[in-house]
Amino acid sequence: MSHELRKAGTSPVPATLRLYGRLSAAAGALAPVLLKRRLKQGKEDPARIDERRGIARRPRPAGPLVWIHGASVGEVLAAAALMERLRALNLRILLTSGTVTSAAIVAKRFPPDIIHQYIPYDSPRFVARFLDHWRPGLALFIESDLWPNLILAGASRRLPMVLINGRMSQRSFPRWRRMAGTIAALLGRFDICLVQSETDAERFAVLGGRVAVTGNLKLDVRAPPADESRLERLLFVTRGRPVVVAASTHPGEEEILLNAHRTLAAYFPSLLTVIVPRHPKRGEAIARMIAASGARAARRSLEQLPTAQTDIYIADTMGELGLFYRLAPIVFMGGSLVPHGGQNPIEAIKLDAAIVHGPHVFNFAEVYDALDRAGGARRADDGDALVKHLGHLLSDLAARDAARAAAADVVDRLGGALERTMAALEPYLLQLRLERRAADA
Repeated sequence: MSHELRKAGTSPVPATLRLYGRLSAAAGALAPVLLKRRLKQGKEDPARIDERRGIARRPRPAGPLVWIHGASVGEVLAAAALMERLRALNLRILLTSGTVTSAAIVAKRFPPDIIHQYIPYDSPRFVARFLDHWRPGLALFIESDLWPNLILAGASRRLPMVLINGRMSQRSFPRWRRMAGTIAALLGRFDICLVQSETDAERFAVLGGRVAVTGNLKLDVRAPPADESRLERLLFVTRGRPVVVAASTHPGEEEILLNAHRTLAAYFPSLLTVIVPRHPKRGEAIARMIAASGARAARRSLEQLPTAQTDIYIADTMGELGLFYRLAPIVFMGGSLVPHGGQNPIEAIKLDAAIVHGPHVFNFAEVYDALDRAGGARRADDGDALVKHLGHLLSDLAARDAARAAAADVVDRLGGALERTMAALEPYLLQLRLERRAADA
């Protein structure tokens, strides 16, 4: 992949961002109202609500601090291996994200010395409070979660900022182009944008970024963990049954999956379909829909296990995808039969799954395109095609094994983003290590 740099000058703050700054400052007064509503919706952690106003209850650790920000679960997990490498360099890490779900994943899967905070609301006062407390020596923004006041405040403090694993979908690029001056002013504050592909590089460059292609960090993620005792129990109660997992499903997909299950069950009478909703709180609604159809469901959040009579097992818990990927050789990736943009298939592939997906995969277009061309994934445009592909993989072991092998080969071939990202960050990391040695001397 090319590492060509496309230089962009730092543009002045345009009128749109100056107006945004004034409006967001005024809107800061409405934060209590917004927080109260989000608390009722379950979108905030009541014990950590002050973090949204930039108030930290944890002290800043001594020495250089690397701040990494990702919007939610996918972005945070994409940077997991990078954080391991930074920890190996004896650098402390502040990780911010914006969702309760991502905070739960961090608490469950990340080392305790990684400090997690909720990203403050993008009001100048909250942002200043956050930066005054944490004083990071390097900021890494994952993909494209760009908050104007955070970026402008970081630049004014001469904080080195790098966009990592940057991507820009075909759908979002025209919207960004309509705000070209505003976006150029934000991207121009980054030292460099490390992006996933040449297509992303062209788009970021057009919008005013200084760009290098490093690849997709999500291709270098490790397989998700699984509790061995829970896995053994599930393997025992599903022994002898064909199992299909539908991972990270979204509203509108569960009905299609239920219909596919009923059709396939005529040919595979003991078939078990495991539905893992992207948002576990939807488990109850999914169970009601399945019960209304006459099918039989069990819910993991109620500590139920599938029995011989269970048609659909609803895995409405957090952080257990690694468990279910190990349970089933065939995985349907959700968010793709509806226009959500698809979910990341890499973790499932690393646990030896054959992949089926819908047509809406624009969030991972290049990965799915490579998988489809190599025979490592199969695209189902509708429910009938979903039945066809799942049925073929259930009945033809050789075809299933060939798909799994092809998918693994694609992931291996497209990997290496972690090493390229670390190489691009080396000048900044060297400066932080020198600062640490000076402080320790």
